[in-house]
Amino acid sequence: MTTPTPATTFPPGSRIVVRDEEWLVRSVKTGTPDGTMVKAVGVSEFVQDVEATFFTALETIQAMRPEETVLVRDTSSRFRQSRLFLEAVLRRTPLPRTERGLALADRFLLDPLTYQQRPVELALSGLRPRILLADVVGLGKTLEIGLILAELIRRGRGDRILVVSPQQVLEQFQRELWTRFAIPLVRLDSTGIQRIQQEIPAGRNPFTYFRRAIISVDTLKDAGQFGHHLDATGWDVVVIDESHNLINKGTQRNELARRLAAKTDALLLASATPHNGDKESFAQLISLLDPAAIANEKEYEAKDIAHLYLRRTKISPEVRDQIGDRWADRGPSQAVYCPASPIEEQIFDELTDVWLAGKWSDEAVTGQHRLFPYTLLKSFLSSHRALRETVTNRQKKATGTERAALDRLAELTAAMTDRDSGKLRALVEELKTIGVGRGSDTRAVVFSERPPTIKWLAEVVPGLLGLKPTAVRVLHGGVADSDEQKIFQEFELAGSAVRLLFTSDVASEGVNLHQQCHHLIHYDIPWSLIRIEQRNGRIDRYGQRHQPQFRALLLTSTREDAKDDRTVSEKLLKREETAHRSLGSVGAATGLYDYKAEEDRLVRDLFNNRSVDESYEAVYAEIDVMADLFGDVGTAPVATDVPRARVPKLFDSTEDFVDAALAEIYADRPEDHIDLRREEELLTFLAPDDLVHRLTDLPRSYLRAHREGEDLRLKVTFDRALAQRKLDQARQSRTPMWPEIAFLSDVHPMVDWLVDKVLIRLGRQQAPVLVADVTAPTFLVQGAYANRLGQPTVVQWMAVSGLPATPHIQPMDDLLRAANVGPSMVNRAEHIDLEPLTRLLPQAVEVARDHLRDKRDEWAEANAEPLRRYRQQLTHFEQASLLDDLPAPHREKRRQRVRATVAEQHDLLDRLETAGEPLLRVLAVLVPSPETAA
Repeated sequence: MTTPTPATTFPPGSRIVVRDEEWLVRSVKTGTPDGTMVKAVGVSEFVQDVEATFFTALETIQAMRPEETVLVRDTSSRFRQSRLFLEAVLRRTPLPRTERGLALADRFLLDPLTYQQRPVELALSGLRPRILLADVVGLGKTLEIGLILAELIRRGRGDRILVVSPQQVLEQFQRELWTRFAIPLVRLDSTGIQRIQQEIPAGRNPFTYFRRAIISVDTLKDAGQFGHHLDATGWDVVVIDESHNLINKGTQRNELARRLAAKTDALLLASATPHNGDKESFAQLISLLDPAAIANEKEYEAKDIAHLYLRRTKISPEVRDQIGDRWADRGPSQAVYCPASPIEEQIFDELTDVWLAGKWSDEAVTGQHRLFPYTLLKSFLSSHRALRETVTNRQKKATGTERAALDRLAELTAAMTDRDSGKLRALVEELKTIGVGRGSDTRAVVFSERPPTIKWLAEVVPGLLGLKPTAVRVLHGGVADSDEQKIFQEFELAGSAVRLLFTSDVASEGVNLHQQCHHLIHYDIPWSLIRIEQRNGRIDRYGQRHQPQFRALLLTSTREDAKDDRTVSEKLLKREETAHRSLGSVGAATGLYDYKAEEDRLVRDLFNNRSVDESYEAVYAEIDVMADLFGDVGTAPVATDVPRARVPKLFDSTEDFVDAALAEIYADRPEDHIDLRREEELLTFLAPDDLVHRLTDLPRSYLRAHREGEDLRLKVTFDRALAQRKLDQARQSRTPMWPEIAFLSDVHPMVDWLVDKVLIRLGRQQAPVLVADVTAPTFLVQGAYANRLGQPTVVQWMAVSGLPATPHIQPMDDLLRAANVGPSMVNRAEHIDLEPLTRLLPQAVEVARDHLRDKRDEWAEANAEPLRRYRQQLTHFEQASLLDDLPAPHREKRRQRVRATVAEQHDLLDRLETAGEPLLRVLAVLVPSPETAA
C-alpha cells in the first residue's frame, strides 16, 4: 500500500510510485513554481533506468510506508546482495547539513594538501556554501573548487552545476574537473553552442537540458540571448572564475553575476585580485555571497566577512610547509638592457622634445587626451610596429600641429627596419642562451602588450632561430576561442612541436603554461605590478618542478632625459620581485587591486612629474583601506587538520564495492556481459547504454577517443600512480588527447550508476534478511529529518533490537562491525521464518520513530544554532543599514531595499529550519543463525 506523502518526505534513496511505476529518488528540491521537484530513476520493468523529473503540483507522488516493508531472504553468496544494498543506501543518502567534515578529501587524483582542503571547510561551515577564494596566483584555486564541488555532490547539493570562466580557460577547467575529480561538464563555447542548437528542440532552455555546464562569461553575459533562460533556471552551484571582472556595477558582467547569485544555493567566486582597492566596490561583490554581511559599505571590518573569503600566498605557513618540491622557488627577474639604435634614438628625441614636452598641439588638451603622449611612448617601448599602428590610428582624426607631429613619427617608424630593433636582437640572443632552437626541447613564452608586436615577432624570430613555423604559436585577443584553447593545449603537450608562444595578456589570467615551460620573457613590461605578477604566475605555480626564469627586455637611450625602459619598467620589475619575496603578492604594495587603475594612476603621476618611486611611496604612505580585510598575509599560525566526516561503510574501499557490484549485477559473469577485463590495477569494459547516457556531458573528443566500433570502451583504475602516469603521458603527446585511463573517484558516473543498479535489484519496498553474529533479531533503520528545501538536517542509522519486551537502539555502524557483516560472511542458505520478523517490524519502526522524536531537539540544535545567529545578524544589519545621512528620497529607497533583503533572508532561514515528521526506512534485518538460536 502507498499513500500520498508531504513533499519533504521523499528522501534520496527512497522508493516512490508515480503513474503506477516505481522510481528511485535521486534528489529533491522544494519551492519551485510547480511544488517540490523530485528527480528519480526508473525501477520497475517499463521504466527501468529511465531518468525523470516529477513535480508534486503536477503529479501524484506516493511514498511507501516503512511499516509495510516486505522482508525477503538474501540467498546470495556471502550475503553480497544485502551488503551491496546497504552500502548503496549509505552512498546515496546525502550527508546532513550538520555534518561539516570532509567525506571525500583523499579520493581524487591530486596531492591531499590541507591548505587546498581549507576552502572546503570554510564553504561547509556556513549556512550556504558561498565564499570568495582569493588565493594568489598559482596556489590551485581550480583544485580547491573541484574539492568543494565533489563534497556538495556527495551531500546531494551538487546535481546542477554552472561554471562561468574567461574564454581562455574553459578547456583547461573542464579537463581538470574530469581528469582530477571525474566531474563532467558540458563546454558551451562557440562549438558547444552550435551543438545545443543541433541537439535540443528549438526554444528549449539549454540550462535545463544540461545539468552541468561550463561557459564563458562573455558568451553568457548577453542578456538578450540568455537572460530569460537564466531567470527561469535554478542551480545547486554556480562557480564564477576571475570574479574581479564582476565588480563594476551597471556592467553586463555585474548584472550577470547578480542574476546567477539569486538563482543558486552555492556560489563560489574565485580571483587572485579580488578587489580594486575600493571598499564600496568590494562590499558589492561580497553582497553576492551574503547580502546581509555588510551593513555599511563604507565602514566594515574583517570579522564581518571572515566567513566568506579565504586568501593565502606562497609564503603563508600552511602553504609553505606543504608544497615541498611541488613548486620550485622562482629565480631572479633578469633585466636585459637593449641599447637603442640610431633610428630608435631619433624616435626617443621626437617623443621627448615634442610629445612629452607638450608641443604636439596648439590647443589646450584636457582629460585623457593629455595623456596620449604616454600611449605613444608605451607603444614605442613595445616595438616600432606597435608605434606605427598607434600613429596610423590617431592620424585618421588628427589635424593641425598634432597631425604634423604624427606625420613626423610616421616617417621615422617607416624608416626603421627589423635590423634597427635593439630588443629584437636581444630577444634572439636570450632565446639562444636559454636553449630554444632547432633540435632542442626547451620552451619559452614571450609576452607583449601589443598585438602588432606579437604578430611581428612570430614572423621574424623563428627564421632567426632556425625554427620551423610549426614550432611557434601566436595568441592575442583576435584569435578565435577554439583556436585559443588548442594553442594552450599544444604548448602544454611535451610531444608537440611547439617551442615558442608569443602572446598578449589574454594569457595572463588563469592559464597553465608551466607543465613543459619554465622560461618567460617580457618583451615589454606592462606598467602594472599586478599584470607583471599575473604574467609570471603562468609558469610560477603549483606543480612547477623547475626554477621559473624571468627576463625582461629594457630599451635604453643615451639621452639622459629620455623616458626609456629604465624610467618605469626597470623599477616595476624590481618592485614586483621584492613584493613577491617579502609579501607573497604585489597587492599590498600597489594600494590598488586592478591593473588598469594601477596603470592609470602611474601615468597621471608621471604626467605630473612624479617618479615611479614617488608614485608608489605616496600610495604606500596612505592608509590602505583594504589592509585590515586581508590581514598580515603569511603570518597566521598553521592550522590543524581539516575535520573529516563520519561516514558509515560496509566495504573497505570503493574498489571493493565496484568489484562486488559488477559481480552481483552480472551474475558473476561481467566478462561475458560487458566484456570486462582486469589487468592488474586496470579495469576495461564496454559501457552499457544506460551508463553511456550518463556520460553524454563529456566532450565529444573524449567519447570518440574511447570508441571501439559502435561501443564505448571505458578504461578505469583505482590506482592513483597509474592514473597520474597516464595523465602525464597524455601531456607528452604531440596533439591534444585525453588520458587513456580515468581515475575512478567516488563521484565518477560509473560509481553513481552502480549505486543505482544495486538499489533497484530489490523488489518494491523490500528489505533483505541475513544471518549475522547477533543474539536476537535486529532491525536496521534509516531515520532522518529534513528542512523545507528537502535537505536532510539529521540522519541517523539505527539498529533496533530487544523486541518486543526490551527495545534497544544503538548506532548501525557499531552493530555492523560487532555482527561481523562483511566479505567473510558465509551464507549457508538456512531456513529463516519470516513471519515472526514481519510481526515485529511495525514495532521496530515505531521504536525508531519515538527515538527520533525524543532526540529531535537535541539533534536539530546543531542546525538551528547557526540559523539563530544569522537572524541576530539580520537584526543588526537592518538597524545599522538605516543609520545613514542620505537625503530623504534616497533614504526611503534604501529602507525598502534593506527590508526586502531582510525579508528574503528570513524566508530562506525559515526553509532551512528542520521541519515535519521523521522519515523512516527499514533497510534490513539481521538474525542469529537458526542453528545457534536452537
